[in-house]
Amino acid sequence: MKYLILSLLILQVFSASAQSSHKTENIIIVTLDGMRWQEVFGGIDSALMMNKKYTHDSAGAAKYWSNNILDRRKKLFPFFWNTIAAQGQLYGNRNIGSNVDNANPYKFSYPGYNEIFTGYPDSAVNSNDKIYNKNTNVLEFINQQKKYKGKIAAFATWDAYPYILNSPRSGIYVNADYDTLNFKNNNLALINDIQFLDPRNTGERLDVLTYIAGREYLKAYKPKILYIAFDETDDYAHAGQYDHYLNSAHAEDAMIADLWNLIQSMPEYKNKTTLIVTCDHGRGDKIKDQWKDHGERVEDAGHIWIAILGPDTPPFGEVKPQSTLYQKQIAPTIAALLGLHFVPDHGTAEPISTVFQ
Repeated sequence: MKYLILSLLILQVFSASAQSSHKTENIIIVTLDGMRWQEVFGGIDSALMMNKKYTHDSAGAAKYWSNNILDRRKKLFPFFWNTIAAQGQLYGNRNIGSNVDNANPYKFSYPGYNEIFTGYPDSAVNSNDKIYNKNTNVLEFINQQKKYKGKIAAFATWDAYPYILNSPRSGIYVNADYDTLNFKNNNLALINDIQFLDPRNTGERLDVLTYIAGREYLKAYKPKILYIAFDETDDYAHAGQYDHYLNSAHAEDAMIADLWNLIQSMPEYKNKTTLIVTCDHGRGDKIKDQWKDHGERVEDAGHIWIAILGPDTPPFGEVKPQSTLYQKQIAPTIAALLGLHFVPDHGTAEPISTVFQ
């Protein structure tokens, strides 16, 4: 794998001329809730795989195992390592000094998603309570631009998203949890039937239903920006079910691959779309039993990762920046890929300069 040392301090790389020549017209954002960088860059953890407390089906989990770390991570995340690593960029492999962190100190979901989309690690956003976010998010900002008005949609497994993205104020269409898909489209109507008849109905729909809903919406309505937010990796981790956590991560990699292949088959999106994949927070590892947990008391739970693939992003593979990147830089990067300049309500955050040609 190619390792590249690039300075993120020279912001001239991200110049006005670079913005004017951007090729990205659409953006797809995907988040894997609480997905650890350790598995993204290292594959299955042998200590957790062999621990019967966390892995009930060790024989099944062994399908992800290889003595070679490069093969191991590819078994778990084939799309990441066969496609994104070859054609795009990955940040967050701390084993090679590529550090990406939460700027917020809380290291859990609502503060993390707030930071991703508002570019501001707001100390007032310090719980997962369903409170409408007071901060302007980058999708809301983009939705205010004439070209993108009404062409942004989010599909999420977690029902807090209408609050995180403040859908009443922002005007963004947010479909979360068991929301009904009120569209004159037979495929979307079928998804309603499946999700409401799901015998597992425990308050959150399956990630695959969130994905299929988002995918069919994209096919039917062709949004300029689509956000898909998965949740099962975090749920299984909190439950201490490492084998299910791995299976969920592997399935989500396959869904992202399916979405990318669809994008490349549609003239509205082919070679005009940037894909950004990331997470809201990390999990513990220094203390192995803390792999289930995150939050202020878990020292290494603020360690995250970012993957980017698109027509404006050079194929550097794993990138080793000279300084730490922060989650708050994602929002201005999303805007910059469209040739826009997003300034958070409070403070400043610079785009990730190596994302651009």
